[in-house]
Amino acid sequence: MKKGKLLIISGFSGVGKGTVVKYILDNYSDYKISISATTRSPREGEVDGTHYHFLTTEKFEDMIKNNQLLEYANYVGNYYGTPRDFVEKNINEGNNVILEIETQGALQVKKMMPEAVMIFVLPPNADTLKERLVGRQTETMEVINKRLSKAAEETGVIDKYDYFVINDEIADCAACINDIVTDNNPELIGSDCVNKIKNDILKFSKGE
Repeated sequence: MKKGKLLIISGFSGVGKGTVVKYILDNYSDYKISISATTRSPREGEVDGTHYHFLTTEKFEDMIKNNQLLEYANYVGNYYGTPRDFVEKNINEGNNVILEIETQGALQVKKMMPEAVMIFVLPPNADTLKERLVGRQTETMEVINKRLSKAAEETGVIDKYDYFVINDEIADCAACINDIVTDNNPELIGSDCVNKIKNDILKFSKGE
């Protein structure tokens, strides 16, 4: 049986990567989403094994010791990480496994599994990213500016990604990612476009 691929999908906050990933899972076969493990308590409506694998701190730390995580981090007193077993089992069964993950964790996974395909989802331009964040109408401008500052930080590491895709239309972005996975001549954006988006985000983060 042909093995599947591990896809690391990252993107700036507000770029819509979660929506793109959901579209892929709903419209393409042979894709699975990796579910993270955490030691935080479930929130209302969250289901163990669907939203997260909810673990005790002792169990999580045992997984760290036994090298059972591809990556992990401690955030505000709780652990978050990617279980290795699920990823390896599904890849061996021929499924493509998606990790929707931020850049720091992505680089950890790439060290553990160099064959992973790293894809970074970009907005059509920096203005669109800011408009999407403001358009949510769920966050203050202070929070939005923090997200833009975080995006500016991430511009320093995205060059380590293998591919860049633009999320202008969800279906088109999902199709491009699938073309990358299937080696079907994906329409990729050039470095000039990537650099312009990066530079414009850096300007926004400085209030220019």
